[in-house]
Amino acid sequence: MNDILNKVHTSDIMSFLPRIEDNSIDVIITDPPYFLDKMDNNWDDSKVSSKKYLQTIQSLPAGMKFDKEKGKQFYDWYLKVSKGLYRVLKPGGFFFSFSSPRLYHRMASAVDDAGFEIRDMFMWLYTQNQPKAMSINHFIDKMKINDIQKEQIKYNFNGWKTPQIKSCFEPIVMAQKPSKNTYLENMLEYEIGLMNTNIRQGDDMFPSNIATIENISEIIDKAFLVGKPKKHEKGDFNDHKTVKPLAICEYMISLTAFSENAVVFDPFAGSGTTLVAAKKLGKVFIGVDINSKYEEIAMRRLNALEECDVFKDWNLSQNCIVIDKKQVMGVT
Repeated sequence: MNDILNKVHTSDIMSFLPRIEDNSIDVIITDPPYFLDKMDNNWDDSKVSSKKYLQTIQSLPAGMKFDKEKGKQFYDWYLKVSKGLYRVLKPGGFFFSFSSPRLYHRMASAVDDAGFEIRDMFMWLYTQNQPKAMSINHFIDKMKINDIQKEQIKYNFNGWKTPQIKSCFEPIVMAQKPSKNTYLENMLEYEIGLMNTNIRQGDDMFPSNIATIENISEIIDKAFLVGKPKKHEKGDFNDHKTVKPLAICEYMISLTAFSENAVVFDPFAGSGTTLVAAKKLGKVFIGVDINSKYEEIAMRRLNALEECDVFKDWNLSQNCIVIDKKQVMGVT
């Protein structure tokens, strides 16, 4: 299995999984396709980005159509994926999976039905997002009634829109492969299964299942802030649609990965944030994504990190600013 470590691979995940040995992965952190509009397991970035391929009103971004069948299809597919991930995780290994709020129940059920224990739900909290509720005025305009009646209906329903509240959090399934015997015995044999409560967030607070990377308020920041993104952390060249914060991935790895040689796996690696976090923390990583363009982006981010293993601020578009190790002792 050494030939696949510390690399990013372009492959369908179900085709790649047989290359990974049983009970060999410590932590999985991933953000899979959600099956909203063209975002299924074979989603193509060019199609999702183009309005030509949207299944709903052309002005809407991908993912806004409500289709209950998509949730069922997602569950069936993610159940198969989760069963494959269950095999490769060590006993006691952790599985974190980002989700959409309206599909979380499908994801959690698929992971649960694959044999995992659902230990908790993490929440990435933020304040900025695009409202997706639609006005009904354009539907009223198409009604076969006179203009006075149309204006009356618009007046009556002023401010009432489709049932889509602005979403300001992402749920993250926190699952675990059942431990072998006790947690202590499992840690002694596999070096995974417990959580590191020495990790702190906010103002030296005990770790929680809520994390934010932006300053929201004094109370929220004190309890839940895990770190603000570094300048150019994403990289000017990175055009992935859903880049996750490096700090949150670091937080989850730090909480769970005990061994220096712990293997962190992302089966839907995208632009490689999980892999960058793993490498930054000195862990081994494996990344897989079906889109070759993201392999190139992820490798570019990983190579930039390699050039500055100790840093105060790293710029993926220019040279890294390297400083003395003593200046960053204790800084994650």
